[in-house]
Amino acid sequence: MKRFDCMKSFAARLKDELVILSLGGSVDEWYNAAPHMREASLFQQQLGCVTPQAFGLAAGLPHRRIVSLDTDGGMMFNLGILATLGNEQPENLFVVVWDNESYQSIGGPPTHTAFGRVDIAAIARGCGIENAYTARTVEEFDAHCAAGLAAKVPYVVVAKVSGSVQPDIKRKHSDGREDKYIFVRHVEATEGIVIMGPSEHN
Repeated sequence: MKRFDCMKSFAARLKDELVILSLGGSVDEWYNAAPHMREASLFQQQLGCVTPQAFGLAAGLPHRRIVSLDTDGGMMFNLGILATLGNEQPENLFVVVWDNESYQSIGGPPTHTAFGRVDIAAIARGCGIENAYTARTVEEFDAHCAAGLAAKVPYVVVAKVSGSVQPDIKRKHSDGREDKYIFVRHVEATEGIVIMGPSEHN
């Protein structure tokens, strides 16, 4: 199945959630698949940091649904986060792992999941995340999205997607620094809080 098709299906379910996502082709695809979520999405986080950052947000904003759009390569960089989620059991965190079995952004060398032995959903269950599944069709994926967004426990779905990036899509025009400020200002506005106040001058 195509990642972009999954994204469009998932985006239709989102309203006021906050989304953290990784590097690579998924950035431009999400930018196009979910235009109404652009300000609510923190783009271009480093491998191994996506789900940990999402967990931090989930802990800091326990009343709000947080979504991690991670990758197989990124999750394999920091499997310890699955143990943390298993122990902490955040009620408001939904994790999607786009598993295309490759490091797409650096030319496509295989990740560990490409060899048929490594199962990220099974690893998550072994870490105490009971709701961890693998989806191979858009219909399966969409059903898990509905369940994951409603769950009161951590929920992980590993989406087995093709390695190709959706052609002819608009490139995201902002850089990582700008993305950070856009996202933080959105959180401030929707939560009625100040995260980064004005600079103080002596």
